[in-house]
Amino acid sequence: MRRTMSGDNADMEVEATEKGRGQSEQFGVSISQRAISFGPDERDSARPGRVMTRVRRSISRSRSRSQTRITRSASNNVPIEFHRMSFQIGESEARVKSDEDLKNASEKKKETPEDVLYFENLDFHKQTVDDLWSLLQSNPQGLSDTESTERLARNGKNVLPHVKPNYLFKVLKYIFGGFCSVLWIGVIIFFICWRPLGDPDPQAYNLGLAILVLIVIFLQAGFSAFQDWSTARTMKAILDMVPTEATVLRSGEPTRIPSTDLVTGDVVKLSMGNKVPADLRLIATSGDTRFDRSMLTGEAEEIDGTTDMTDNNFLESRNVALMGTMVTNGSAMGIVVLTGKHSVMGHITVSSTDIKEEPTLIQKEITRFVKIIVCLTVFLAALLLFSWVGWLRVKHFGFMNVVAMLNDVMGCVVAFIPEGMPVGVALTLMKIASRMKKNNILPKGLSTVETLGCVNVICSDKTGTLTENRMSVITTTFADKTFTSQESMTAIREQPAEPLVHLHRAAALCNDAVFDPSTIQKPVNERKFLGNPTDGAVLQFAEEVHPGYLQSTSESYQRVFSIPFNSKNKWMLTLHKTPITEGNPDEHLLLMKGASDILMPLCTSYWSFADNAVRPLTSEAINQLTAVQERMSRAAQRVILLCERSYTPTETLGTAAFGEEVQAKGLADLTLVGMFGIIDPPRKEAAATVAACRRAGARFFMVTGDLGLTGAAIAREIGIFTGTAEPDTFETIMARRGINNSRSTLDSMGLELGWSQTSLLLEGPSINKLIDEDWDVICGYQEIVFGRTMPDQKLRIVNELRARDNVVAVTGDGVNDAPALRAADVGVAVVSGSDVALEAADLILMDKFDSIVEAIRLGRLVFQNLQKVISYLLPAGSWSEIWPVLLNVFFGVPLPLSSFLMIIICVFTDLLCSLSLIWEKEEFDLMTLPPRNHKKDHLINLKVYIQSYLFMGVMQTVSAHSMYFLYYWKYAGIPASAMFFAFEKYSDGFYGYTQDELTHFNTVGQGVYFVCLLIMQWGNILSVRNKRLSILQADPIRKQRRNAWLLGGMLLSLGIGIFVTELPGVQHIFGTASVPIEFWLLPLPLALGVLCMDELRKLTVRVWPKGITARLAW
Repeated sequence: MRRTMSGDNADMEVEATEKGRGQSEQFGVSISQRAISFGPDERDSARPGRVMTRVRRSISRSRSRSQTRITRSASNNVPIEFHRMSFQIGESEARVKSDEDLKNASEKKKETPEDVLYFENLDFHKQTVDDLWSLLQSNPQGLSDTESTERLARNGKNVLPHVKPNYLFKVLKYIFGGFCSVLWIGVIIFFICWRPLGDPDPQAYNLGLAILVLIVIFLQAGFSAFQDWSTARTMKAILDMVPTEATVLRSGEPTRIPSTDLVTGDVVKLSMGNKVPADLRLIATSGDTRFDRSMLTGEAEEIDGTTDMTDNNFLESRNVALMGTMVTNGSAMGIVVLTGKHSVMGHITVSSTDIKEEPTLIQKEITRFVKIIVCLTVFLAALLLFSWVGWLRVKHFGFMNVVAMLNDVMGCVVAFIPEGMPVGVALTLMKIASRMKKNNILPKGLSTVETLGCVNVICSDKTGTLTENRMSVITTTFADKTFTSQESMTAIREQPAEPLVHLHRAAALCNDAVFDPSTIQKPVNERKFLGNPTDGAVLQFAEEVHPGYLQSTSESYQRVFSIPFNSKNKWMLTLHKTPITEGNPDEHLLLMKGASDILMPLCTSYWSFADNAVRPLTSEAINQLTAVQERMSRAAQRVILLCERSYTPTETLGTAAFGEEVQAKGLADLTLVGMFGIIDPPRKEAAATVAACRRAGARFFMVTGDLGLTGAAIAREIGIFTGTAEPDTFETIMARRGINNSRSTLDSMGLELGWSQTSLLLEGPSINKLIDEDWDVICGYQEIVFGRTMPDQKLRIVNELRARDNVVAVTGDGVNDAPALRAADVGVAVVSGSDVALEAADLILMDKFDSIVEAIRLGRLVFQNLQKVISYLLPAGSWSEIWPVLLNVFFGVPLPLSSFLMIIICVFTDLLCSLSLIWEKEEFDLMTLPPRNHKKDHLINLKVYIQSYLFMGVMQTVSAHSMYFLYYWKYAGIPASAMFFAFEKYSDGFYGYTQDELTHFNTVGQGVYFVCLLIMQWGNILSVRNKRLSILQADPIRKQRRNAWLLGGMLLSLGIGIFVTELPGVQHIFGTASVPIEFWLLPLPLALGVLCMDELRKLTVRVWPKGITARLAW
């Protein structure tokens, strides 16, 4: 039979023959595939899996990170369920779905038989390694550069297919979402007012309004679409800046290449912390290799990596490493079998087109504001309608016909909705995205930057984040002798005492780092290396003593088994065959390197430099070594201890039992060889970054896997610990809890009941003993260093802080940081970090660590500027437009402002000026204000309404109406008192004027009202630029706060005002008229008056910061 499977740009055919063999066009080589014929039962058993939908994070959610946390099963026997790809062989593996599973299953679309057959037929996991070499035309030395280039040209890049969005849904959302849904009602009503209600004499005015509102709708939709496109393009551009590389064997040499250049047949080396770059068949593992497949399956349990097939299903066999999964422990080698769109991840990407995107925080705030405005609009429109039906139509029959009533209702709608706001918001977000790219800040979503503006606690890893991760050995120490690194090198070369010889050998052999072949010809201290920085520092030390020593020693002592370092064990182990010249051929040399506090308890003897011999590890020697270790730690040195022993295994090499035996029997009776003191200098910008975060109201904590004393030394150097006194410790917390809090205990510890929570030093083992009451106390400290922490303890620290209403950012770069990065409100990784950390983070810093300060600044700035935009738009674009409608309906005053001019204010004159606020620089106190409380401090809050409506809005409304009535009094001789309650009397004969004359007066008066608002908004925009500073301190002219866009926006708004009031064509269609020159000039002092009134308000706030004005200030 033949089945055709559709790919992104090419089709893939799978032909099942009687022998179960097929061909794949991806490789250009024959690929063996097993044919499976489905009966009815088997089709039922291949049931779909859950859709693991990625959800954008709300800062107030109980679960954190930008993806949802998946509830994971505790059973290892649960079949792996892939996002949209689940294949189960046998009904016995079926399980009962939870309600959530059923819900997810019901919401997703069905898988195609072609997808099912494609993965069921793959049998790479069943092949022997030799068969794979032949099948993929590769070899253990890897491909040559020529062959890899040819395959890349033939098969394409190792990239996932682009999923096309649902454009129809997006277009409908742009056109009918937000305020547009209400504006469409206006379009319909204006069309109805034109015809049929306007028949037999339809007014062009109503048709013009309908067309104008349509233009507004499509203008908003266009800006929203452009904003989405521009922001997406910017985000893609900055995310593409993250380098993703893989280590492959090319002609036997390890080489780093971009992951996109991988081809089938490449031999890839995986290390702890790597992201699997393609679908691999494992051919070698370190024995403790583990993978996290939760990104694909949603299951929390890590799975072991093995070279043996464990399941007939390609997707579930553990000798397969799937693209996108993470190496959480150990190391492995694998052959690339599937890349790009043909991988499991590629098929998931193609089938996941209906994943719903959650709105960002700013979008939620805007939606909240829209709902409030729409509710108020509907209420007022309904009030006007019912007033007309029950009162005006009865009491004042000739005052307002149906068309006039509908015009007033829609005038209310147009007046209350700030139509220009969506455009302002769209452009603000576009500007922020552009600034992030310029500053090398890579957020995975705009909500990340918004959330950073709320952060009040930063938990930072030390190594690689606060320090340069550029380590070097500076001290070599024994129990009874300490050398500098140079002294020890000289001693090894000239006087090779046994302790130094053994230390040198252990440094060379117990090491997973290797020199980069491209730099092997350079001097040792200039070479680059592949591996973790600690191993690299020890490697450089060992090679610098005797160049060529590494190669000769590794050949003499062949490694047969190893357990790589991981953050849980905090040690690494290697086992080597000893040279035949050293005696028993079955005897092996076991070496260990790691944390001193972990390995020292495993030692029973030590090398004494003074005696040049091995001596029992007595309590006196332990005290000496501990004192040396503490002295080195206080000097900010990372202390690494090396141990050795002879070991003769009984199990067969290469079996699981062999590894279990080594771990069960080999980790005892060790001989302590010596210790290295490794220095990792702080980043130059670390101290300034800590200080800036503190000024911004965010507490800065260190969470490190190193010894507490080492962390404390670095903390003092970069300003996390600011005082000279020793920090509080676990014993302090216990005393406060009351375990040993007798008066004498408190006095002996120097504690007082009026204890001040300043600095605290806690280590991992103590964290497990803390209870909730202790965390209440700990979370009140201003300065904390958490040392010797495990990944689960880092996670608990973050969760405890968040549980006490803190908004937490976590920075890190290692595998051990990943759980905390995921749990934090904002996970921040540096670009040099591990793949696991980069995957877990929400924000990636491409440049210096101090970029986090810029990210916080931008997070606050986007909120501040959006608040200014909205605060500027509301007085004229909402408040001052609704009152003319209310006066017309309830007080019988001729309508002071037409619907057309209301739209012009909202969409053109006000919008052009408001856009200048997007380019406003931050205010002087932006980074000294406390972080925003995300639960209380909304974008549009009561203070903004008071400022916009009751302060600025009232001044503008009163002034504009005064200008309107002044025009009537001067040009028509009609006093304001006569205008109120005129209702139907405002017609032929009113004050001796004809209807046409009265209509002309009102048309000009509407222009006067419009011009007054236009010019008074100049005073408003000059005021709204600064919430507290005087314009004399922060004017738009001088360099510090210069804003060239401001003057341009004011001139453009003036030009539009002249255009709509003075151009004859516009006058004819939309019923406008020329405004007398004096009414263009009179609003200028009124605008100055608005500015002065706000200056007085700001002065009051500055002079009386705790007064009622300050408490109401926005």
